[in-house]
Amino acid sequence: MSQYNLTDLPPGVTIDDISPYGYVPTRAISFLFLALFGLSTAMHLVQAVYFRLWFLLPTVVLCGLGELTGWSGRLWSSYNIQEDNAFLMQITTTIISPTPLIAANFIMLGRIILRLGQSYSRLSQRWYTRIFLTCDIIALIAQGAGGGIASSADDKAGSDLGANIMLGGIIFQLVCIIIYSTLAAEFLWHYAKDRPFRAAIAYERRSQTPYRLKVMLLGMGIMTVLLLIRSIYRTAELADGWDGIIINTEWPFDIFDGAMIALAMITLNVIHPGWFLVPEEISDEAAWKIHAKSTSAETMLEYREVAAA
Repeated sequence: MSQYNLTDLPPGVTIDDISPYGYVPTRAISFLFLALFGLSTAMHLVQAVYFRLWFLLPTVVLCGLGELTGWSGRLWSSYNIQEDNAFLMQITTTIISPTPLIAANFIMLGRIILRLGQSYSRLSQRWYTRIFLTCDIIALIAQGAGGGIASSADDKAGSDLGANIMLGGIIFQLVCIIIYSTLAAEFLWHYAKDRPFRAAIAYERRSQTPYRLKVMLLGMGIMTVLLLIRSIYRTAELADGWDGIIINTEWPFDIFDGAMIALAMITLNVIHPGWFLVPEEISDEAAWKIHAKSTSAETMLEYREVAAA
């Protein structure tokens, strides 16, 4: 492709003719999101190590690194709009990167179910985590495969095929988030009304929901809404096609994708499971030791033993 100076395009040549975006990404916005994702990711890395919450590394931290890669691609495009590699880098990574962040929500809800009582959940904590993490991996594979096909395609048919596969992955992910939200709401309703699905064992007897856990649930609720908004936007964007108005307009992407994921990550920085998934009466040192272990019935018993000591 011939290289053009954007300030002096030949007659008859428009930005749509030379830009795969349909616009030139705003450089200042790219720098802004690089700063936000950079700071949030660095904080999550430190928090994960400090609290020994290792599941945050392949989930939240990985999401942040992916977003940094994507926004680096957009910044690159702002300097060279005709660089195809920059466009393909950002379209692929910004689509698949939030998937690990969603997985973190699944894991945290599983731990809350274990903490409050599995008898109030339709599914056991173990099956809940297994099912939704498997669905998340399937969505990630579909989106990654679609992105790979689209980025390597030599014609519109190949690009459309890749986009459709990505769209299928996004829709599947959206459905999973809705089902997850429904089951989470059902669990909390049954717990609030003390209506277990089955008989509770000794350490699952219902008690008043601790303040920290209420805050954690609030944070997870905010994250879920932000991720849901982003998934709806991405579904509409890909369904509209490569030549659609949505994908060729910058501000919806900045608001409904970049801002939603950045706010979700920052929310988890502030309302962090290292602080809010630990019972109030347990010291930080004891919490580190417990968090480092696998989530199991034995772990819950240890929570109670430490609290009683």
